[in-house]
Amino acid sequence: MKLFSTFIALMMTFGFSSAVFANGEATYKQVCMSCHTSGVARAPKVGDKAKWAPLIKEGQAIITAHGYVGVRGMPAKGGKPDLSIEHFAQATVYMANQSGASWKDPDEKMLKAIDAEIEARKKQLAKKK
Repeated sequence: MKLFSTFIALMMTFGFSSAVFANGEATYKQVCMSCHTSGVARAPKVGDKAKWAPLIKEGQAIITAHGYVGVRGMPAKGGKPDLSIEHFAQATVYMANQSGASWKDPDEKMLKAIDAEIEARKKQLAKKK
C-alpha cells in the first residue's frame, strides 16, 4: 500500500493529474461520496432508489447539468471548482446506476446536451437574481 501511495505522490509531483485514474467511481469517491453517502443537506444517498427515481426520470443531461451548476444544497461541481464536466458526468452516471438507472458514460452527443442544459440553467438562475 505504501508503494502505491508513493506512486500516486510521484505522479502528482510530475504533473500527472488524477484524470489518469479517473472514472465515475473514482470521481465519486474523491468528490461526491462525503455528501451522497451520508445524505448531507438532503443529498440523495447512492443506492436509495426511491430518492433517485425522480431524478433519474428527469434525464441524464438535466440532472448532470443542474448538479454541475449547483442545485438545492449542492455547490456547483460538487464543491470542486476544477472538476471537468466529463468527470462530473461520469460520477453522476456512476451514482445514478447504483441507484436504479442504466445510463452510459456520456459520449460527445450527450456532452453537448449537458452543455446546452448548463447554459439554459445559468440563464434561468441569472433571471432569478
